[in-house]
Amino acid sequence: MIRVAVDAMGGDHGPEVVVEGVVQAVRDFPVEVILVGDEARVQAALKAKGRHDAISIVHASDVVAMGAHPVEAVKRQKDSSIVVACRLVKEGQAHAVVSAGSTGAAMASSLLQWGRVKGIERPAIGTVLPSRTGRCLLLDAGAQVDCRPKHLAQFAVMGSIYAERVLGIERPKVGLLNIGEEETKGNDVVLEAYAQLKELRNINFIGNVEGRDILPGNVDVVVCDGFVGNVVLKFAEGMAAAIFDLLKESINGDGRSRLGGFLLRPSLKRLWKRMDYTEYGGAPLLGVKGVSIISHGSSNAKAIRNAVRVAREAVAGRIVEAIEDRITSDGMQATVNNR
Repeated sequence: MIRVAVDAMGGDHGPEVVVEGVVQAVRDFPVEVILVGDEARVQAALKAKGRHDAISIVHASDVVAMGAHPVEAVKRQKDSSIVVACRLVKEGQAHAVVSAGSTGAAMASSLLQWGRVKGIERPAIGTVLPSRTGRCLLLDAGAQVDCRPKHLAQFAVMGSIYAERVLGIERPKVGLLNIGEEETKGNDVVLEAYAQLKELRNINFIGNVEGRDILPGNVDVVVCDGFVGNVVLKFAEGMAAAIFDLLKESINGDGRSRLGGFLLRPSLKRLWKRMDYTEYGGAPLLGVKGVSIISHGSSNAKAIRNAVRVAREAVAGRIVEAIEDRITSDGMQATVNNR
């Protein structure tokens, strides 16, 4: 049975919401969960949900604050919930980690305790965005602000594997985010990355893509540096929220608008479900030697439930092993070596 260590103290809503999401996860999926955090608080939250044999608790006396310097905090706070959760994976007591706490602390703890996959220089955060045809994986979404061309090529390989094995997309279309589709567009890093991606035999590279290609579903994996990726992600989140607010205002207008809104309610609910980030659970930190799922700080119980599901699917899909196998293949090494 796959076991997932969940940082019970991470997130904006405390262990009660995390515990509720974990209870939903073990009810809905074949998975065991180790809740890591203040044992008294976690036990009290769990007791209110009844007995669950698939859930255990490991005490951690400390929590990394959201504003703390990630690396310093992880090194100093050895008994913090995220550090203990990652340690359980290192020791073989768990197969994956889920945290809605500090993104930087989750990254630092995963990287410092597990190390990188052989051949990967920079880990990347992959975020799932909804599209008209399904889902699109954007990476990097904020882990690496400055990248070299070979880092973008490695992101493409990791993203392609994740899209195949977790998102279930056969031969995913991989695009390099740019200011135009032409091969000659972009800065020096993107131009060189394009040249490297063209040489890769183990991904379905379709060339440059623009921001407007993401939502229509023209691409399955979008590659960019973490600065650009995080801007795209935050813009998409804000745009989705603004559109639904505008729809609510329009629907709650006069009587005719309210009637139309009532008739459209089932369709709007389906649309919101496709746009709702809680459906996707969390973002994988790809490139580390373990499965680390980073959830939004404001995650509710449903988001935690789905983050546990995603962690389980990543372990079952042997994501780490697949990345190492493909990144060290002859074609990949020949393309990105020393560039």
